[in-house]
Amino acid sequence: MACLQACKEDKFKEGEGECTFDGTVDWHGRPAIKAKSGQWAAGIIILLNQGLATLAFFGVGVNLVLFLTRVLQQSNADAANNVSKWTGTVYIFSLVGAFLSDSYWGRYKTCAVFQVIFVIGLVILSLASYLFLITPKGCGDELTPCGSHSSMEVSLFYISIYLIALGNGGYQPNIATFGADQFDEDDPREGYSKVAFFSYFYLAMNLGSLFSNTILGYFEDEGMWALGFWMSAGSAFAALVLFLGGTARYRHFKPSGNPLSRFGQVIIAAMKKCRVEMPSDGEEELYDVDTKDCSMNGNRKILHTDGFKFLDRAAFISSRDIDDQKRGCRNPWRLCPITQVEEVKCILRLLPIWLCTILYSVVFTQMASLFVEQGAAMKTTISNFKIPPASMSAFDILSVAFFIFLYRRVLDPLVSSFKQTSSKGLTELQRMGVGLVIAIMAMVAAGLVECYRLKYARKDCRHCEGSSSLSIFWQAPQYALIGASEVFMYVGQLEFFNAQTPDGLKSFGSALCMTSISLGNYVSSLLVTMVVKISTEDHMPGWIPGNLNTGHLDRFYFLLAGLTTIDLAVYTACARWYKSIKLEKKCEENDHEENLRV
Repeated sequence: MACLQACKEDKFKEGEGECTFDGTVDWHGRPAIKAKSGQWAAGIIILLNQGLATLAFFGVGVNLVLFLTRVLQQSNADAANNVSKWTGTVYIFSLVGAFLSDSYWGRYKTCAVFQVIFVIGLVILSLASYLFLITPKGCGDELTPCGSHSSMEVSLFYISIYLIALGNGGYQPNIATFGADQFDEDDPREGYSKVAFFSYFYLAMNLGSLFSNTILGYFEDEGMWALGFWMSAGSAFAALVLFLGGTARYRHFKPSGNPLSRFGQVIIAAMKKCRVEMPSDGEEELYDVDTKDCSMNGNRKILHTDGFKFLDRAAFISSRDIDDQKRGCRNPWRLCPITQVEEVKCILRLLPIWLCTILYSVVFTQMASLFVEQGAAMKTTISNFKIPPASMSAFDILSVAFFIFLYRRVLDPLVSSFKQTSSKGLTELQRMGVGLVIAIMAMVAAGLVECYRLKYARKDCRHCEGSSSLSIFWQAPQYALIGASEVFMYVGQLEFFNAQTPDGLKSFGSALCMTSISLGNYVSSLLVTMVVKISTEDHMPGWIPGNLNTGHLDRFYFLLAGLTTIDLAVYTACARWYKSIKLEKKCEENDHEENLRV
């Protein structure tokens, strides 16, 4: 009963109200008071912070492919590859942030530190663009290419954008989980709000990018790159100030220590006992900690499961382990609690699902690269107004907002009524499968639009921007379908990995979502490189040449549709095999229920 004792004493002393039962603490390390911490007061601050930070990030990312081609004079294929590598690196850094958060710093400190790095990177990029890269002044628009740059200037540019990658990557998985931490999932009302938070979080991301994709995208497309980057830096600074302003209101989970050592202990302990004969029904002989001693840092214990039985050897109590316990010591590299073993099993079960999401991210990343290049080769003018190709992603954002509303208010209740059970609508795994189906439709739509764009294109153009008479608005369906697929895939993925990872690895769960995007970008880069190499043999122009009018970008889109169809089949098999995590109630709840019985 020690878990709630400090909270009870403070509560009776100060009359502040009921504590949370999920193990969260306030800024001073005391058990969090429900009425004075977390909930939507903190959640709204985090949503606004996410919107501003996303505006800043996409103010750089959405037009980066055009910056590389117009300012740094890179080819279409090189620019698309560099954008894919950079975006992939952003999400690789998410693992760094998640590791520091779950192990040592906690989510608040990790978010604050990486946001500072993010702001520094944006300031350096803005200064480098204004002083060195945009030369001669006014270059970088559709008609005026910039001059050559020294290796030092190019190096400064890459240092700045990879600082941005580090800052945003380290911050992103933790802010999603930190926002979810503000809601006590063991309280029915707050538990419902926690599920809703992930949808609103993804909506905030998309609304933040709406401004950068339209207003900032217009400035940058017109050659006002430095202004666009300065506005991004200002938005990131405002996000940082807002985040720090909510410090007193936040709820915090204590970091659980280095997960790598915990995983290593399980593997080594199981290997040491590889020759030990396990009883056929030996669950009672598996070691575990007392449910009431709160030695798990307030984290819930994980119930034993039957899969990956070899790892159970790490928790099997041998005669040598009994002797060690009699002497009052336990070797953690020889005997591990069953909850620690189940942590490893949980991650192993998640890996096949996670791997199946990577190809979806290959489809998603086309919005920031080939969709933009395709749009630039279409008719982009209405009267005298020119539409920046990158601003077409506004249709993606509007689609996300529409389908989040449609799913939460219409589809979810409708599916629940058909299921006639107490459970909510589609499961996270089912929603992710729907996302893959819609992604296939998006690639088919993009391929058909490209077929018609080529039909109305001039083959003899030198600078082929706007060389087709087909309006850029024909891209709207492919952007809208990508947006719809995101609502099912990425929101479902955020909820799934947050729910299915152990309490001490929640940031790692969010990082898995981002890492799938990262690897998707790297796979996209590899795929583009392979397609260019194979399709340009025998002196052919290839599928993705500098002049898209002589290529076959449509074939690349249809290739992605085919690969995603295969991925859907594999994903379906993995989803049917998957077994959900089984958790006990937290020790605070056990104390609370025991107190009620007394």
